[in-house]
Amino acid sequence: METTQRTAEQRAAQRRRELLDAADRVVLRDGPGASMNAIAAEAGITKPILYRHFGDKGGLYSALAKRHTDALLASLRAALDAPADRRERVEATLDTYLAAIESRPQVYRFLMHPAEGDTAFGAGRHSAPLLRLMGEELAEVVAERVDLGPRGDELARAWGHGIVGMMHAAGDWWLSDRPCGRAALVSALADLLWGRLAAAGDKAGGPGF
Repeated sequence: METTQRTAEQRAAQRRRELLDAADRVVLRDGPGASMNAIAAEAGITKPILYRHFGDKGGLYSALAKRHTDALLASLRAALDAPADRRERVEATLDTYLAAIESRPQVYRFLMHPAEGDTAFGAGRHSAPLLRLMGEELAEVVAERVDLGPRGDELARAWGHGIVGMMHAAGDWWLSDRPCGRAALVSALADLLWGRLAAAGDKAGGPGF
């Protein structure tokens, strides 16, 4: 009985991954203009079946957002853990974020910008929680690695959310206007961050930063 249930759950999870893969292909093609009709057609199913797996449009958006946010956070963590000096890791982290939105701009626009005149997926409602999640994640990294003194946890959260806000706003502008190369923007943002980061020591017992 348990084996049968586990097999059914595994099949359902696999089917969900396949549907998300289909949704990704549509988003890569159509960006914010991706629709439930197009995603269902890409997956070779009807819209009611798509709704059955994700509940509604918001459920599908949330599943796609989690997939891409989890992947981005893993990449940012890897950049922060790379064997390099602090300045190089700061630049690598900034570059990882910018490279991610540059390599898949349609996915970025789908997640952060609703199609003009169409809020079906509610991107405008969901982008703020995504950025907040990234801010909390980065705050945790800062808190465990950098000695910020007696108000360390509070400062770490301010830094985490501030850095994510800066990356998002600067990246959004850069992706739209392309006023300079990625390396130039990375250097400019790292210069902005560097003052206090350069002066702060590593947290005792932490993995170092």
